Amino acid sequence: MMPILERLRKAPRELILFSAISLIYGIGTSMSDSVFNNFIDSRFDLSGFQRSFLEFPRELPGVLVVFAAALLSFLCSRRLSVISMLLGAVGACLIGFASANYTLMVAWLFIYSLGQHLFMPLASTIGMELAREGQTGKRLGQFNAIRNLATILGSFIILLGFHYLGFTFQHAYILIVLAFLVSAVAMLSMKPDTDKTPRTFLKLKKEYSLYYALVIISGARKQIFITFAPWVLVKVFAQPTQTMATLFTIGGVIGILFQPLLGKAIDRFGERTILAGEAVILVFVCFGYGFAEILLPGGNAAFLLVCICFLVDQMLFSVSMARNTYIKKIALKPADIQTTLTAGVSIDHVFSISAALLGGLIWSEFGYQYVFLMGAVIAVINFFTALKIRMPKTT
Repeated sequence: MMPILERLRKAPRELILFSAISLIYGIGTSMSDSVFNNFIDSRFDLSGFQRSFLEFPRELPGVLVVFAAALLSFLCSRRLSVISMLLGAVGACLIGFASANYTLMVAWLFIYSLGQHLFMPLASTIGMELAREGQTGKRLGQFNAIRNLATILGSFIILLGFHYLGFTFQHAYILIVLAFLVSAVAMLSMKPDTDKTPRTFLKLKKEYSLYYALVIISGARKQIFITFAPWVLVKVFAQPTQTMATLFTIGGVIGILFQPLLGKAIDRFGERTILAGEAVILVFVCFGYGFAEILLPGGNAAFLLVCICFLVDQMLFSVSMARNTYIKKIALKPADIQTTLTAGVSIDHVFSISAALLGGLIWSEFGYQYVFLMGAVIAVINFFTALKIRMPKTT
């Protein structure tokens, strides 16, 4: 305990502040994720189309975030983060207290999601700014571990509040808004970035073409985890909500330990090795998802295999750190880091939405196994793309 306290006393002010911000903001996001589906279920009598349509306003800001960042390009990354947190606070407040009808709720959801997606690349940019030379992966791993802890704490607050403290949805949304506002105030107290180089968000550079390719593959790959992996557990193995909540909690606990180790591994072995290794593991994960029932017929073995695949897949999601550290190492100038990461979020979401639609059609027409065959093919493409990574020579 004493060595930890000693290290905290010696840590730079900005690092301590951003660590606290990551924790508080992550708790707010976790609380929002925990209550949103139950909130809309209790408030609106949604048809199947209306519920599926909600994914469009939730994901569209990910496509448009590059344009929002361009409009606010006169702000440094830390001040832009304040705007993103305020957008999240306003959106959450309107969802919780001004959703008189479905249409209004969709509009408020768009505002909330825009704030969330705007902060995604900024979190990585600021995290890398606060890293020592040669320890970028380690630092991002530490921040991701903090966000995992925040996910667990946010879910626990909601569980405790609704089961024992008589919470309503309004109580939950008050806490969510407060978390985002506190984060915004803390971020405002951080020193502005020192880099004053003009930034162009809407221009793609050929020097970063391999990064864009990795992002495209990542966008398609992530739907395997976000959409179809849970759907296998729910639809194929008929698992209740408690099972999903348990798996996410276990994954969060594992992530607290795993992500700092992953960050150190990126620094030690390099982005090429880590991204190629992720691709190899993902091939086996996809076959586990798709063919567990065939490989292990009868009993609970197939279900347990899918659960293991789910947890491994959840950990592999953190490998996105390697793409972020890669762009930092090859950036022609520091100002390119944030702009390229922001463009990456937009590119990711275009292909993420496309993969979700294509995967849904494949599932309906041919069966769920073929969705995961598609995932395995994506992983193979990812492997050979990762092998093309070459770092610039340092002098």
